Amino acid sequence: MIHLRMFFVVLLLLAVVGTADFVPLNSGPAVAVAAEKSKEADLLDINRATADQLKALPGIGDAYAEKIIKGRPYQRKDELVQKQILPRATYEQIKYKIVAKQTKKK
Repeated sequence: MIHLRMFFVVLLLLAVVGTADFVPLNSGPAVAVAAEKSKEADLLDINRATADQLKALPGIGDAYAEKIIKGRPYQRKDELVQKQILPRATYEQIKYKIVAKQTKKK
């Protein structure tokens, strides 16, 4: 019985560790920064995305893509709801897939 209980504990730990983002402990800050930039690179910038890129997001069609583009620039991604560009339910579907990057003035 003890072996069975330990088996399930090990199985649970493997499941938790297996789903976490893995960065080796002794890898240093450079690897952690690179991992974070990689995650950010996967996000769609709502200030620069084309209509086709926006329409690839769940719940975004022609009308919402056009409203997002017309409402630019955005300081924060939650402005999509504050400016009543998107309903809260649609925003909740895409909020982890988008970012509002700031354009750098030259």
